[in-house]
Amino acid sequence: MKIEIFRKIEKAVIRSGYGNELVWAAVIRLCPDADTFAFEASWVIISSGIKNQVARKIELRFSAGLKKGQSALVTIGHKGKAQAIDYIITNRARLFREYQNADDKIAFLETLPWVGPTTKYHLAKNLGIDTCKPDRHLIRIAAKYNTDPFTLCKDLAIQTGKRIAYIDSALWRAANLGLI
Repeated sequence: MKIEIFRKIEKAVIRSGYGNELVWAAVIRLCPDADTFAFEASWVIISSGIKNQVARKIELRFSAGLKKGQSALVTIGHKGKAQAIDYIITNRARLFREYQNADDKIAFLETLPWVGPTTKYHLAKNLGIDTCKPDRHLIRIAAKYNTDPFTLCKDLAIQTGKRIAYIDSALWRAANLGLI
């Protein structure tokens, strides 16, 4: 993808009201604590396999329930996801230590319940690792340019001086909104 095309996509995402997501992706830092780790893992589990706009509504219910000390089983309609989230929240201190000590942090993330070969990258990105999430949107976009998601995002990051996570966020949101 030429940088001019990416810049048009980037501007369209900002015009659509999602510039805050790009700002977040540009400045996100490494996960500071076990609570943040557990919350980000919960978000990735909630959002896996469903539209972002639907996941945000579920996240609001989950967050409200979490503040009340409720199990995710009360606020999330998917038993498997809720059990995975409850496990991570209950064991967050130990899991965060193991994550911090892991030589391959992205590989470690896949050992968490309900985190798989694609969602481990989503969680890694949310935890501050500068990577992309090779989901169906990014795979489709990369294929159009005869490359893979990692190479596409890395090349655009080099050309723009932006983080890989920023490039990924811009491309993903544009695809989510039907802009590309």
